[in-house]
Amino acid sequence: MARILIIEKEGATRTALQHLLERDGHGVVHANGLEDACRQKPGEFALVICDVALAGEHAKPVLEASHPAPVILLADPPSLHGAIACLKAGAADYLPRPFDQEAFARSVREALALPRNDDAPSPSSRPSSHSGATGSQVEMIGHCRAMQQVYTRIRKVAPADVTVLVLGESGTGKELVARAIHRQSGRHQAPLICVNCAAIPETLIESELFGHEKGAFTGATNSRTGLIEAADGGTLFLDEIGELPLDAQARLLRVLQEGEIRRVGAIETRHVDVRLIAATHRDLHRLSATGEFRLDLYYRLNVMEIDLPALRERGDDVLELAEHLLKGIARRHAREGMRLSQRARQEIHQYGWPGNVRELENALERGVILADRRIIAPEDLGLRAEHVLRSDTAGGRPQEPLAHQPPPVTSAPRPQAEGASPARETAPPRPAPPLANPTPEEEDLSLEDYFQHFVLEHQDHMSETELARRLGISRKNLWERRQRLGIPRKKARRGSATS
Repeated sequence: MARILIIEKEGATRTALQHLLERDGHGVVHANGLEDACRQKPGEFALVICDVALAGEHAKPVLEASHPAPVILLADPPSLHGAIACLKAGAADYLPRPFDQEAFARSVREALALPRNDDAPSPSSRPSSHSGATGSQVEMIGHCRAMQQVYTRIRKVAPADVTVLVLGESGTGKELVARAIHRQSGRHQAPLICVNCAAIPETLIESELFGHEKGAFTGATNSRTGLIEAADGGTLFLDEIGELPLDAQARLLRVLQEGEIRRVGAIETRHVDVRLIAATHRDLHRLSATGEFRLDLYYRLNVMEIDLPALRERGDDVLELAEHLLKGIARRHAREGMRLSQRARQEIHQYGWPGNVRELENALERGVILADRRIIAPEDLGLRAEHVLRSDTAGGRPQEPLAHQPPPVTSAPRPQAEGASPARETAPPRPAPPLANPTPEEEDLSLEDYFQHFVLEHQDHMSETELARRLGISRKNLWERRQRLGIPRKKARRGSATS
């Protein structure tokens, strides 16, 4: 797929990186240091991966030598100040070691998807302020009307340096929206810092966001830069901002109003230039009415609003997403060529997906692991029956899951905030589109599933003749199907009638 240069001294690390990249079909070339790499013309590669210790001061030597190829830096141990300096210098990503394999693979995909401009100046000579990229949204998939509205809103909002509030259920891809906005903004050369407010203990949230001075509290043996300060010049994404404690909300409000932060235990304030993107699955307006969220902060956040549709509202997009995710999952488990059966596609299309894309990915991973053949059947997905949606044949609109059908409730709609996304029309449910080129095996999959289950259940106490008679086929046909489906024939037990 792509030629990638690895600049790394340690043989074990080189081997591990090579294995991960070759598993995804990439070609790999090694270099023991920057001088060795320069002889191999790193700018002609699709991507350069370099140990930060070999990259030179703030990685500028390797960035200049590799231009226009993107560069991913690996750091052991990682440094927050080093990460900021390298990202500002133009590195595509800065990963700590040891790194998570999925995070590494995602970073490689995103770096390879970056627009490549051979005529652009090298990173060291690029201006700090420039127009945002207008490339497509990486890893955002879907063509329904609601997603088209999201894409349009991202394209319009990204160049405008304003605060954005992303709304949507858990698992709908709010972080992908934040990344797309950052990539298409004038800040895309600066870092994007992502923070999940729900994942940080309440006692540490202020220190994590705003930093602290040495001796500010027990255990603060050194001064620490906060995540807001780390995002200076770039974008800060606060996911699940509805979980932010009230004290931290007051501090964040000052950042938005004055562009200033004060570390915990410090006297002086520091100026920061940060674009804030916040996301939540909760109704902040309602939380502000109950005192759980500051109303003034809500209005500061809600300058521009992007409302992400739930997966059940996206019609045929769910199948497009499933096919895209399936390829990556199958590759990760070394089971390339896996396909969804027609019945599995139908079940995916009709399922309610309360966990949205995250739940879809988990179901597909189950299917890849549990499927006995290259075709994933519905039972391999392990979907819960109570979340299957039915369709209203009269109105053509999706209804609540069969097991949870509350009586209809009418209420006045909440007033739409200025800059809010236009109202979505829910995509009507339709039968899942048929496979583009179904094989005979896929068209007859329900019969094959029945055959496989029947044989495995009864072959211990039935002879081949009895099995064939009960299935209504000949013994020759039974043998052929066993061979095709890989079902071994049980040997006759001693003293039992032979077949």
